Amino acid sequence: MQAIEDFLIQFHPAIQALFATLFTWGVTALGAAVVFLFKTFNQRILDAMLGFAAGIMIAASFWSLLAPAIEMAEHVSDLPVWVPALIGFLSGGFFLAVLDKILPHLHPGLDESKTEGISTSWHRSVLLVLAITLHNIPEGLAIGVAFGAVAYGIPSATMGAAIALTIGIGLQNFPEGTAVSVPLRREKMSRRKSFFYGQLSGMVEPIAGVLGALLVMSMQAILPYALSFAAGAMIFVVIEELIPESHQEGNTDLATIFAIIGFALMMTLDVALG
Repeated sequence: MQAIEDFLIQFHPAIQALFATLFTWGVTALGAAVVFLFKTFNQRILDAMLGFAAGIMIAASFWSLLAPAIEMAEHVSDLPVWVPALIGFLSGGFFLAVLDKILPHLHPGLDESKTEGISTSWHRSVLLVLAITLHNIPEGLAIGVAFGAVAYGIPSATMGAAIALTIGIGLQNFPEGTAVSVPLRREKMSRRKSFFYGQLSGMVEPIAGVLGALLVMSMQAILPYALSFAAGAMIFVVIEELIPESHQEGNTDLATIFAIIGFALMMTLDVALG
C-alpha cells in the first residue's frame, strides 16, 4: 500500500483521481467480462454481490465522506460543523433524485414498460447502461473529491483514506458490470456487445473523478459540501436502486447478510488505511 501512495503522491490530485477512477472503471469491465464465461448467472450470487455493493457504499458514505466532511468543516467554515454536511448531503440526494426523474433508464431485471425518466424510444441496452451510469456518477465524484482534499493537508483527508475509498468502490463495481452484461447476453445479444455495454457504464467515473478533484482544488471552502454531496448521492443510489434490485428475486436475507459483510469490509479498509 505504501508503494501505491509513493507512486500517486508525485502527481497532481486530478491525475491521482484519474488513475483511481480508471481502476474502478477497469473493475466494472472485469465484472462485465463474466459474460464471456456464462450465458446466465446464478441469481442468488448476483443478489449477494449487489447486497455487498450496497454495504460498501453505505460504509463509504460515512467513513470516507461524511465523517471527514464534518471534521473539515472546523477548518474551512465558520458555520456549526454539522451545517455543511447537512446541506451537502441533502443536495446530493436531491440532485440524484432529479437526475433519476430526467435521465431515461431501466433497472436490470425489469420489463421495458418500467423504464424511468423522460419517455424515449432508446433501446433496452442503452437504458440498462444508463441505469448503472447513474450509480457511477457519485462514485467517481467521491473519489475525485477525496484525492482533491488530500492536497490541503487536513488531518481527516489522507492518501490512505482516498485509496481505501477507491478500493471499496472498485470492489462494488464488479457486480454492476455483471448486472448489465449478463441480462443483455440472456436476451441474445452477442458476448462482445454485452461486454461493451457492461463496461461502458463505468466510463463516467474518470470524468466525474477528474471534475471532482479540480472543483475542490479551486475552492477549499466547498470541501465539506462536496464530500457530503457525494455521500448523499451514494445513499440515494443504495436505497433507490441497489437494495431493491438485490431483493427483487426474493433473496432478501442473503442480500442483507452480504450488505453487512460489505459494510464491515469498507469500514475496516477505511479505518486501517485512513
